[in-house]
Amino acid sequence: MVAIEPEPYLRERAQRAAAQAPVSVSVVDGGADQLPGEAESFDAGIATLVLCTVPDQQRALAELFRVIRPGGELRFYEHVIAHPKWESRFQRLADATFWPHVAGGCHLARDTTSGIEQASYPIRTSLG
Repeated sequence: MVAIEPEPYLRERAQRAAAQAPVSVSVVDGGADQLPGEAESFDAGIATLVLCTVPDQQRALAELFRVIRPGGELRFYEHVIAHPKWESRFQRLADATFWPHVAGGCHLARDTTSGIEQASYPIRTSLG
């Protein structure tokens, strides 16, 4: 398993946690727009609260799909835009004012689900 973390403090914490993991985990410096690894070299990709933060979501998705083998999976846990109009208005207001500044660049109002679908990756919902 390879984990990517661009922020030095969080990377150091992740490296400490990886040392205790029951599987081999390598934590490396990097960003979602230039992943280490050859094309189609991973069985799966996991994005956890990253697609709401990266500057170019489509580029990050293209990189994920580049390294995931055909038939592999992308698993994600991300902020997505709400569909009730009043909730999405709040998300857009938060994005335009305070939220990215207090949440490491996160954008609550990104349409991450559509972004993944536009990158030609099918989404199957699994809850619970």
